[in-house]
Amino acid sequence: MKTLTAENVEAVFRDCLFRDAEDTSKAKIVDGVVSKFGFHPERIASHKTEIAEMLDGLPDEFKASKGGGWSFLNACMTKSGDQWGEHRNIEQLLALGIASDQAKVLMPREMWSAFPGGMPYFAVGA
Repeated sequence: MKTLTAENVEAVFRDCLFRDAEDTSKAKIVDGVVSKFGFHPERIASHKTEIAEMLDGLPDEFKASKGGGWSFLNACMTKSGDQWGEHRNIEQLLALGIASDQAKVLMPREMWSAFPGGMPYFAVGA
């Protein structure tokens, strides 16, 4: 079981990025909140279970089947109420979730300014 921690997210995130001399023509490109990422599709697939386990550590409000989605700003806490990471780590987790088809941003970027802090809402299991 992969616990939701900044270190675990960072390790999976780094492993899923392309390495020097790899062919990037089949990259899975994800627009994050601030950055754009290119993931290696086979490594994303190999980490799909771990990504799901880490996403499951978020509060139930993020689950599409329970809360329907919640603000990026609330994703720094686990479902038990502990802070697990910073905005950089949340963006990494969200990007992994999108790349593995286990999370999605709920509104287009053009609408984010209407939300608190101009941050998107996203759902897990959507």
